Amino acid sequence: MLRALYSAASGMEATQLNIDNIANNLANVNTTGFKQRRTQFQDLLYQNLIVPGTNATAATEVPTGLQVGLGTRAVSNEIVFLQGDLVTTGNPLDVAIQGDGFFRIRQPDGTIAYTRSGAFHLSREGTIVNANGDPLEPQIVIPAEATDIAIGQDGTVSVLLPGQDQAQVVGQIQISNFPNPAGMRSIGRSLFLPTTASGDAIDGNPGIDGLGPLLQSFLEQSNVNIVEEMVNLIVSQRAYESNSRVLNTADQMYQEVNNLSR
Repeated sequence: MLRALYSAASGMEATQLNIDNIANNLANVNTTGFKQRRTQFQDLLYQNLIVPGTNATAATEVPTGLQVGLGTRAVSNEIVFLQGDLVTTGNPLDVAIQGDGFFRIRQPDGTIAYTRSGAFHLSREGTIVNANGDPLEPQIVIPAEATDIAIGQDGTVSVLLPGQDQAQVVGQIQISNFPNPAGMRSIGRSLFLPTTASGDAIDGNPGIDGLGPLLQSFLEQSNVNIVEEMVNLIVSQRAYESNSRVLNTADQMYQEVNNLSR
């Protein structure tokens, strides 16, 4: 009965964490470049009452044994880097990566963070920055007098200046990929940091060496599937209810045992 109490409690705790994860996915359904997380579970230790293969007699052995599990736990909530829908915006500074890769963003402390969100803007100095004001790496400055901005699939940034017939190249957007993107660490603001699990960044120009090409005037939407998340929410809710019933049943049985001494 005590095993049932603790197993049911572990199930409720793990299910609650899964519901928290689903809530975060749904909350970011409209966040540009957001990637959903999927919770993964793992069973806990087993108490071996009879070990499989134990000798039953001198000539026979137990074929299956008797093991009692001690519950479950959430071990990870993996980032799912499936491509989100690409929508056109008409804004020349909106850029989407069609395929693998991350934009490189230089943070105020000098470190490089990575993002799938290509909703860029111009600072007052003309630097291309993200919504937080952090610049792209390498930094690209658009002249104030530029009348048109063109971003090629290979990341080449060109502008048209007054009195000129040909566009002038002012920079090159570089992107990065990782051996294991799911091992990156989310830090909020649609940014990721590499870890030892993700491996080192592989930098390059868009469209080559496995990196996706860029699409100007497009944004990548969140890859959260609302229907899938709602189904997962219903399943998690039922799992929570089932574990709570087990907890209640085990408590009633434990109460009956205590009443035997009276």
